[in-house]
Amino acid sequence: MQQIATVFGGAGFIGRYVVQRLARQGWQIRVATHDPAGARTLQTSGRVGQIVALRADVTDEAAVARAVEGATLVVNLVGILAEKRPGGFQAIQAEGAGRVARLSRAAGVARLVHLSAIGADPGSESLYAKSKGEGEAAVFAGFPSATILRPSVLFGAEDKFFNMFAGLARLLPVMPVLCGDTRFQPVWVGDVADAVMAAASRDDVAGRIYELGGPRAMSFRDILRYILEVTGRKRPLFEVPMKLAQFQARMAEKLPGKPFTQDQLLLLQRDNVVSEGALTLESLGIVPRPIEAEVPGYLARFRLGGGRRE
Repeated sequence: MQQIATVFGGAGFIGRYVVQRLARQGWQIRVATHDPAGARTLQTSGRVGQIVALRADVTDEAAVARAVEGATLVVNLVGILAEKRPGGFQAIQAEGAGRVARLSRAAGVARLVHLSAIGADPGSESLYAKSKGEGEAAVFAGFPSATILRPSVLFGAEDKFFNMFAGLARLLPVMPVLCGDTRFQPVWVGDVADAVMAAASRDDVAGRIYELGGPRAMSFRDILRYILEVTGRKRPLFEVPMKLAQFQARMAEKLPGKPFTQDQLLLLQRDNVVSEGALTLESLGIVPRPIEAEVPGYLARFRLGGGRRE
């Protein structure tokens, strides 16, 4: 009998890579999303009828129950970087995570893989990190044998990190630096997807947490310098004072899409690197890919003469 995998958030940045890998291994895949129409392009990643999109929000008890019924594997990739309305982090990343875990166990699902984030901490000042930490606790309470993956900042052709700052470098006369000493350990989205697949198949991952980072930790300032280097942009770095950054965050929260928030500023003040002694990509048999292998290729469009008008 063909095995069924339900992927919550399967139409997102990480989800597309996970779905492609599941399809290559022959899984029947349900892409559970709030926007099924937007997920239909994924169907070309598999055979006819192999990938099905269905409407299922992690805040909806009945929809989640339908999505996990009969599944062997459930992967929860759902997360948000900013709240559309107050309470969004709690509803999606804490309560929603617990709901997926609880209903997956009730449905007899064999394996659950949950995507969290480095820095997840129920005691954090950041609502994002706090909800991620509470979500982890809820996952283990509802499905004790779940595997939790905590990636650092992700890079890949469709990312909203390296691409965003390369776009800013193209437009601005200076490169603003917020919390320049904060360290990140950028991890390739394909390696994170491979970690999901390893967690879905290995017998030694039950009840464990893995922290996923690339081969090199870099300060935020050095990441920006690297982006300027690979895009051929000469921009002076402007160190933004904290009071000005706090003002900018308050103002940005009022803009459509909330491009920058006070909660994100809190996150920027804490290192986002793999903890000493943590289980890692290498623990799953994955050699992490460096930024040099991927980033220059997809940032080429931001270079002078790279296909965009100046």
